[in-house]
Amino acid sequence: MDDQRAQIDWRDDRVPVSARFDDPYFSIQDGLAETRHVFLAGNGLPERFGGDFRIMETGFGTGLNFLTAWEAWEMAGAQGTLRFTSFEAFPMSAADTARALDAFPVLAPRAARLVAALRAGPGPHVFDGAVTLEIVIGDARQTLPAHEGRADAWFLDGFAPAKNPELWGDALMAEIAAHTAPGGTAASYTAAGHVRRALAAAGLEVARAPGFGRKRHMTIARRPG
Repeated sequence: MDDQRAQIDWRDDRVPVSARFDDPYFSIQDGLAETRHVFLAGNGLPERFGGDFRIMETGFGTGLNFLTAWEAWEMAGAQGTLRFTSFEAFPMSAADTARALDAFPVLAPRAARLVAALRAGPGPHVFDGAVTLEIVIGDARQTLPAHEGRADAWFLDGFAPAKNPELWGDALMAEIAAHTAPGGTAASYTAAGHVRRALAAAGLEVARAPGFGRKRHMTIARRPG
């Protein structure tokens, strides 16, 4: 199992960096603000929350995106359920997760609950009866095609395409489109042309949007319907 675990280096003793992909797990500038800008606002959230809402994600990483979505769901007073499914090839240990999330004190209560759940077993993990987290371990190129269900919102958050091209290939982008509900959306920090073209070729309406911080652009997409 160790060779399937995330291999972590630490920058400034607080920012986790993947030794395998030589890329940080979250923005050194402000990871929480970036998540809110890219993945929440990029998907029109929390305004769209309600009913039986499903988020899917490529790359669980530290769990920051999940915690941010969970917080937004509760703060919006959303009715119904939130199911968050993340596809992760190299899961971070619970200890490293706890250390990484220490960078975000505002999320500390939820972070502690997430770490406890990760230590307890593989899940799915249910929080407060309404929020379910499912982490699908393995290469998304194999696990996503076999997965049932479609997302109302996608968080495309693998490491940078130049460093982790396998998670941004045409076939996987097509599977992401196929696993998007009509009217569903996707958002990513990357504005790489080949990613946008692959999503468009798979039938999504794709556009660039203002990026976070130093990044001029990001990608947003929507499935017609």
